Amino acid sequence: MQRLLAGGLTLSLLGLGLPAYAELAYVPNAGSGTISVIDTATDEVVRTLAGEGSLGKKLEGAAVSADGKRVLVVDAPADAVLAVDAQSGKLIKSIPAGKSPEGIQISADGRTAAACAEDSNEAVLIDVQRLEPVKAIALQGRNPEHCVFSPDGRWLLVSNENSDNVDVIDLAQRKSVALIAGDGHPRGMAITPDGRFAYIANEGTASVQVVSMGDWKVVKQIATGLRSAGALASPDGSRVYIANGGAGTVSVIDTRSNEVVATVPVGQRPWNMAITHDGAKLYVANGRSNSVSVIDTANNRVTRTIEVGKLPWGVAIR
Repeated sequence: MQRLLAGGLTLSLLGLGLPAYAELAYVPNAGSGTISVIDTATDEVVRTLAGEGSLGKKLEGAAVSADGKRVLVVDAPADAVLAVDAQSGKLIKSIPAGKSPEGIQISADGRTAAACAEDSNEAVLIDVQRLEPVKAIALQGRNPEHCVFSPDGRWLLVSNENSDNVDVIDLAQRKSVALIAGDGHPRGMAITPDGRFAYIANEGTASVQVVSMGDWKVVKQIATGLRSAGALASPDGSRVYIANGGAGTVSVIDTRSNEVVATVPVGQRPWNMAITHDGAKLYVANGRSNSVSVIDTANNRVTRTIEVGKLPWGVAIR
């Protein structure tokens, strides 16, 4: 997080409804071993975090601590999550995270990160403050890719590509208590801010399952685009965005009707996304275009394409 204003000037601009800081978007580049940092006010890359070459060569999932000081990024070949100084790019610590981790997310309270370890079939919980693993939870499914916390911190959903299902982890018990049947290589997941529904992107069937939280029933299936992979809910819960890797598009789902209301062309092989706090801009990592598309969510149009490193895997904003 970058402070742009201070003191009385900050207060006066806040009175005009202007933001006191610009959010930063962090883009892990799987093919470069770097993290591109984008200022969301200008949509320019303001620095590149490289850790003096110590960040590995296959960076995937990334998340940012609540104070904006640390980026947690997955280094799959090293079986680790790397804690990186968000300003300098220096490697703070390498945290063991099972075998071949991929996706990572930090809980809403900022205290816990969950990384999905594909080859050891675990969800690894990490204490964000102490930068230490606290529990590796065995999964019923195989080849987990994405871990997503419910807003209330009660549940962790884990998508399993090889077993075509989603583990439901009760975080109080720290164990898997249910399985949701997928519909063909489930990948990205989005839980609405009210915690009522989960949207599961199925790469193999170009579709999204809508699941009611708690009873874990599929209430609707929505056709999206070829190789649906990334999934993200808007801050107000009115929209869910699905990145279609094979189609090079983002599907926009209205959560009231559960219908696709727009399809936005982006770059090649869009993977994972992040959205600004106010919901105004959606940032989409285009893996095979080595770029990030910026979508104006008010009119569902790309307003900027930003060059980053090789094979950008996703985006994290703070």
